[in-house]
Amino acid sequence: MSQHLQKEIDALKEKIIYMGTEVEDRVYRATVALINRNQQMAQAVLSGDHEIDQLEVNIEEDCLKILALYQPVATDLRFIIAVLKINSDLERVGDLAVGIAERSSYLIDQPGVTISFDMSAMMRTVESMLTRSIEALVNLDVQKAHRVRAEDDRVDAMNRDMYALVKEELAKHPEHINILLHNLSISRHLERIADHATNIAEDIIYLVNAEIIRHSPEVFED
Repeated sequence: MSQHLQKEIDALKEKIIYMGTEVEDRVYRATVALINRNQQMAQAVLSGDHEIDQLEVNIEEDCLKILALYQPVATDLRFIIAVLKINSDLERVGDLAVGIAERSSYLIDQPGVTISFDMSAMMRTVESMLTRSIEALVNLDVQKAHRVRAEDDRVDAMNRDMYALVKEELAKHPEHINILLHNLSISRHLERIADHATNIAEDIIYLVNAEIIRHSPEVFED
């Protein structure tokens, strides 16, 4: 590998890691805004969406430039492909964080409606998946990436539980429809963030092992 290509790849890795940490921070603030009923924090997430969009464009342009100028092969080519896919997933997570912030902003100003669902636990699980997927990217840690994949079914089950509870509550309290549907939407957004974290984990496994496991069940054993 030429020194110029190595510098470009190192700079690209720094950018995608920076984007990951920025997106992670937005997800955290969007969820904390709801838990702490902090309208200012929710609005901060809403106002910062354009920054993530611009990062995505910049990273994509860098990837295309490297492909055109250096025509990388083998590991370098897999790295560029993985970054392009991770870049897209992170941008979508940023959008989902905005969606959570929008719904949190609405719920903050509504009277509390008790739902027998631990939203905080779901938030913590999803945030942990996102954090570990980014850590796996930083360290090219395949084992950690597998652990992220193993959590996805758990989040799917949580989302199904939320759907069942909201359906039950709507039958009892139809007057709470807007509040209940906003809570269900947050659960769905969290489930989608977990999906994107899983996608990132799979891209890291592809980058390191040259193995596409997207449609394979997770059989990871610690």
